[in-house]
Amino acid sequence: MGFGEIILFAISLMIMFVGMAGIIVPIIPSIPLIWLGAFLYAIFTHFEKISWMVLLIFALLTIFSIVFENLGNVYGAKKFGATRWGIIGSVIGTGVGFYLGGPIGLILGPVVGTVIFELIGGKGYKGALKSGLGNFVGFLGGSLIKIIIGLTMISIFIWKVFLKVNVLR
Repeated sequence: MGFGEIILFAISLMIMFVGMAGIIVPIIPSIPLIWLGAFLYAIFTHFEKISWMVLLIFALLTIFSIVFENLGNVYGAKKFGATRWGIIGSVIGTGVGFYLGGPIGLILGPVVGTVIFELIGGKGYKGALKSGLGNFVGFLGGSLIKIIIGLTMISIFIWKVFLKVNVLR
């Protein structure tokens, strides 16, 4: 591994770590950045260590994480008894939270939106708060899945770069 490839590896890994930070700071696209780091390394090394197959598997994991992340809040809210009003509130709360509160707003916005819209829809305070809690539990579940997927992708990336074994080729 030459000096240029070491620099490329370090840059790719930094992009991936920024992606991991995106799990905690929702404004940063987490898993897509991890995929991008692997993609850039693969392009600049002519797919010698990171093959198209690895990139395809990473892309599928990225898509899965995005779908799971977006459905996690809604699923959690539904499991805790949210109605259509709560789901609409979650979606609106996400947009308002992003606009007004940045990363913190992206976490709190859907929860607050769920509670407010459940109240508007006629649900009592206790039920509305339970739906909001479900939204937050779904967010935590989605975050846990993203952590697992992100660490898995980074581990495979490091393994593929430093080992000559090409299992996923």
